[in-house]
Amino acid sequence: MFSLSSSHRYYLYSQPTDMRKSFDALCLLVESGMMRNPLSGEVFIFINRPRNRMKLLKWEYGGFILYYKRLESGTFELPLGAFNNSCMVINWPQLVMMVEGISLQHIRTRKRYLLTEKC
Repeated sequence: MFSLSSSHRYYLYSQPTDMRKSFDALCLLVESGMMRNPLSGEVFIFINRPRNRMKLLKWEYGGFILYYKRLESGTFELPLGAFNNSCMVINWPQLVMMVEGISLQHIRTRKRYLLTEKC
């Protein structure tokens, strides 16, 4: 089934990515650059230098799924924070806001319990 939800873990790659890369090259970035296992079922996010294209790589039973979004105008806003080991853990609401073009810097979130996780 093609779906993403809040139950997945999302990892944003810190470096601009060549959007010509496909499954195998992105898996290599996950393994060597992010030090993660591409077969884990986690979702890996890659953005190009002009920040107008985004790819999401995810393993599901039977194979990889690659989601691709190209903006006709505007850019993706990256979340503020420190990248650790060339990646940043982001949550589902942050990803949705990035894709929808909502400014992440002007969002004020109320206090919630968060289980912190590092890349």
